[in-house]
Amino acid sequence: MAYPKRDRDSRDDREFSARRRPALPANDKIDFNDVELLKNYVTEYGKIIPARVTGVTTQQQRQIKKGVRRARNMGLLA
Repeated sequence: MAYPKRDRDSRDDREFSARRRPALPANDKIDFNDVELLKNYVTEYGKIIPARVTGVTTQQQRQIKKGVRRARNMGLLA
């Protein structure tokens, strides 16, 4: 007996929204000195969380990536 086929639209949106972090305001610049902000977008193992999980735009994800890498090089973010 086969299970009925479900598409992505039939899933409950609440299960996906629970994982998302609050998105950044559209005009904000990411500063590598703002370690508390950058910690929200890095796992406990130091990996950058993907934009599809955090809900940020592509440009914001690039700023986060650059900020995290600079903070790591400066020794601000381990």
